[in-house]
Amino acid sequence: MIGNLKPLEIVLIIAVILLLFGAKKLPDMARSLGKSARILKSEAKAMKKDDAEPAGPTTETAADTAPQAAPARTIQAAPGDVSSARPVSEAKPTTQN
Repeated sequence: MIGNLKPLEIVLIIAVILLLFGAKKLPDMARSLGKSARILKSEAKAMKKDDAEPAGPTTETAADTAPQAAPARTIQAAPGDVSSARPVSEAKPTTQN
C-alpha cells in the first residue's frame, strides 16, 4: 500500500495532518503514543513472565504451609510502568477507646 504512494502524495498527507492537528499538538500526541507503546510492551512482558513461572503444588494442607510475610506493595505511575514504582508502607489500624 505505502509502496504505491509517490513522494508528492506523502508530503500532501503530512501537510493535511499538520493542518488538522496543529504543530503544537503533534509532539504531545507522539509522546502519549510512545508511552502507551511502552506500557503495552511491559504488560506483555509481565504476562509472558507470569505464564513462564511454574505453578506451585496444588495439594497443600494447612500444616504444610507456614505463615508468610505479605509481599511489599508498590505504587506505579502508570500500569506496567515499573521504572517509577516505589514501595508503600501499609497503614496500621489504630484502635480508639
